[in-house]
Amino acid sequence: MTETNTNPTAKTAGANAEALRNRPRLNSRALFGAQTEIVIEHQGEEYRLRITSNGKLILTK
Repeated sequence: MTETNTNPTAKTAGANAEALRNRPRLNSRALFGAQTEIVIEHQGEEYRLRITSNGKLILTK
């Protein structure tokens, strides 16, 4: 007799891993070009995404 995996947590983890692999990816260079700050409009609001002097990303409203 073989056992089947009926663990819902394992199924959810597998689905989440698959979703992560299939997400669209954008290189930050493609977004920023030669700039260090861009404006993103989301639901009528403006957000600023900038690259710090240490190369980190900061998103502010």
